Amino acid sequence: MEPILELESARLLMRQWRDEDLPAFAEMCADPQVMRYFPVPLSRLESAALIGRIRGHFAEHGYGLWALERKDTGAFIGFTGLAVVGFEASFTPATEIGWRLAREHWGLGYASEAAWTALRCGFDRLALDDIVAFTTEANLPSQKVMQAIGMHHDPSADFEHPRVGRDDPLRHHVLYRITREQWLETLHG
Repeated sequence: MEPILELESARLLMRQWRDEDLPAFAEMCADPQVMRYFPVPLSRLESAALIGRIRGHFAEHGYGLWALERKDTGAFIGFTGLAVVGFEASFTPATEIGWRLAREHWGLGYASEAAWTALRCGFDRLALDDIVAFTTEANLPSQKVMQAIGMHHDPSADFEHPRVGRDDPLRHHVLYRITREQWLETLHG
């Protein structure tokens, strides 16, 4: 399969990562508000390493977490995309959808718009049967995006994230999912 290097929505370009994305990405990943539902904010070096892992996922799978760029300003605003879940849980193997946006771009519908575009890619171009999303129980903003794109909470698959410390209050995660059939119903409903 040919790698999917770029997608577009009405207001966003979802593209490959550029070296010049690092300063804005590192600033976003160091923001305690952006990272409040993650164990710790990331250093510049950790942010660079994350970009490296994202590029590696594209090289291995042909898709991944695309860098988000506003069409009107050309500004880098975060990422959205699809990734193979990298740990074992009751719902794996699975492909997840995820996003992270810089705080100044919250509340403008960009996360839902980009996530909807990623779902379309997953079902239309990658022919996935279902896609999952998960976050810590307290992360209501992300859960609202999951609901807005037609995902449904699957309480039977909620889990303790294996990469979060046992005593960390962020360890318990909720799982949302959507099947190709549910997505098609959302499109035509």
